Amino acid sequence: MSTIKPKTMPPSTSHVLLSYPADYVLLVTINREKQMNSIPFAGHQEMGQVFDWFDKEDNLRCAIITGAGKKSFCAGQDLIELGRIRSGKSDVNPGLMRHPLSGFAGLSRRAGKKPVIAAVNGFALGGGFEIVLGCDMVVAAPNATFGLPEALRGIFAGAGGPARLVRIVGLPVASEMALTGIPITAQRAKELNIINRISPSQDTVIGEALKLAKGIAAISPDAAIVTRAALKDSLEHGSVERATQLTIERYNDALQSGENALEGLTAFAQKRKPDWKPSKL
Repeated sequence: MSTIKPKTMPPSTSHVLLSYPADYVLLVTINREKQMNSIPFAGHQEMGQVFDWFDKEDNLRCAIITGAGKKSFCAGQDLIELGRIRSGKSDVNPGLMRHPLSGFAGLSRRAGKKPVIAAVNGFALGGGFEIVLGCDMVVAAPNATFGLPEALRGIFAGAGGPARLVRIVGLPVASEMALTGIPITAQRAKELNIINRISPSQDTVIGEALKLAKGIAAISPDAAIVTRAALKDSLEHGSVERATQLTIERYNDALQSGENALEGLTAFAQKRKPDWKPSKL
């Protein structure tokens, strides 16, 4: 467990659990196992607040998102709640029936600053798959599955997943997944470059994600933010050159003149471990 705690208080949560399994690492666990970790409207707002706080907290550099239990990572939107609302059986403020600007669970359309890793412990369906597509890296348990079943329910995956899926796997494969609703296995997801790796067992999926998170937490926080921005911009923009320009225009001067850049070069010359400072970017 982490010996370095956040400097600021996290938002109050009732749909997710927050823990700190290693220095500078936040673990967010969707805690609705009986509901297959589906997320109600209030949960989206809560998670959006959590990841906004994560980006601002100096003592956090990387986050992991997972689901409680061994069956489901996230089954998407809470369709029981949605059905009750649409049938008039549940009175919910219409202003709350939306996702934050960062999308489903505060992740599917997130720009953000710091990396988030998905540790997929079971099925990731609908919005749950859109969370995965919005993360920076993905580790999946051997039993994990991924799919967009919305069309089978007469609705549409509108949290950014289809567009990102096309960018990652191409139009034919994305069309097959979105228009048939047939899920794919973890092995197939790895073949398609949707995920980084498959853990040896379900019990080790968070541990494998933690290995990646520790590696990220060990580098300069400034370098992590700027490198991630360059990678994300290349996915979001049609021109790879324009994506590079945008990152340089936004970050290069501040990165190169910052104390972490100087510390990294000095530590290299002195053959010692760098003493990174919280990012000011």
